[in-house]
Amino acid sequence: MSDKSNYLEGEIIKHLFRTGSFTKPTILGIALFTVAPDKETGAGGTEVTGGTYNRIDTPPLDANWDAVTNGGDTANTNVITFDTPTANWGTIVAFGIYDALTGGNLMYSANLTTSKTVNNGDPAPTFPAGSLTVSEQ
Repeated sequence: MSDKSNYLEGEIIKHLFRTGSFTKPTILGIALFTVAPDKETGAGGTEVTGGTYNRIDTPPLDANWDAVTNGGDTANTNVITFDTPTANWGTIVAFGIYDALTGGNLMYSANLTTSKTVNNGDPAPTFPAGSLTVSEQ
């Protein structure tokens, strides 16, 4: 399960209840962290860097995300695969979803159920289909 950031909460409030509008992002950049960011502000996290690491774009499309369930959840419909590491990435403890492939605004984040150490030459880290869940509960 994931937590919505203050940034996204504010954008939704402006869009639904005020005169502002929220433009749907065209990029949903999946990020990995060795130190989890603050769930509300996105501050303090340490995103993986180097060794062929890049955020993975999983755009907001029906082909990429399940239909919303009655409980307000969606999950990836396809395997999300990162590049094969060419350096030690460290122990991955959390993921985040940004509106950009670099920089951008953190929209959702969550700790992994089980942390995973990723070293140079390890198989490419993946989220199997249905395993990266975003919740509005």
